[in-house]
Amino acid sequence: MKAILIRYSPLLILAIAWQLISQFELVSSTALPPLTKVAEAWYSLLTSGELLKNAVSSLYRGGVGLALAIIVGAALGIAMAWWRPVNVALGPLVEAFYPMPKSALIPVTVIWLGFGDGSKILLIFLGCMLPVTIGAFNGARSSEQVLVWSARSMGASRLRMLWDVVVPSALPDLLNGIRTALALAFILMVTSELIVAREGLGNLIGYLGANGSYDAMYGVVLTVAFLGFAADRIYQMFMHRMLAWRDTGVA
Repeated sequence: MKAILIRYSPLLILAIAWQLISQFELVSSTALPPLTKVAEAWYSLLTSGELLKNAVSSLYRGGVGLALAIIVGAALGIAMAWWRPVNVALGPLVEAFYPMPKSALIPVTVIWLGFGDGSKILLIFLGCMLPVTIGAFNGARSSEQVLVWSARSMGASRLRMLWDVVVPSALPDLLNGIRTALALAFILMVTSELIVAREGLGNLIGYLGANGSYDAMYGVVLTVAFLGFAADRIYQMFMHRMLAWRDTGVA
């Protein structure tokens, strides 16, 4: 408990500083409402059902897009590392699109799929697939050749070597790539909803800000921050469990 308190004490200090800065008008309370008023506005949004409805919509889009990105990106990255023709054909595309700002694809996805869930899911999928692909590729390429040769000398088929040797070797880098994609999913989710959406947390932030309800707007922003933080912590626990075999030496 003491370690937890020490670790998260900066958040408590930030909350106290926020309240004091607003209360003593060091910054205009219109631009930065007191944290107590933000909490009241957040509770009002929660009890009205508005916050929950928009959160469910956003998490659905983010979850589906991220899940598709993990499945396709992992398969694509390992295939690029394992089969040279796939790498020759797709490697330049991955390298070209990786540094591109993913929000630039918002108009494209809207033209293709309109203003509904499909365009948001496609944007999250395209943006999150690349870090997963690169993580899987780097992990698979770093597989120990001794293990590959040993499996081949024992008569293992190419697919058997892929599953028993390459995939476990790629797992640490793949999981790190997924963690990057998880954070990116929240960014793309809110960004796309701010610009082109009729519901969702991003749309709610834009609507409240445009109407001058800054205390409620900050409440939704903090909700997104908390959801992202909680998702990352849960995923880190999942990562430790998945990689426990590295410490025990048992795959």
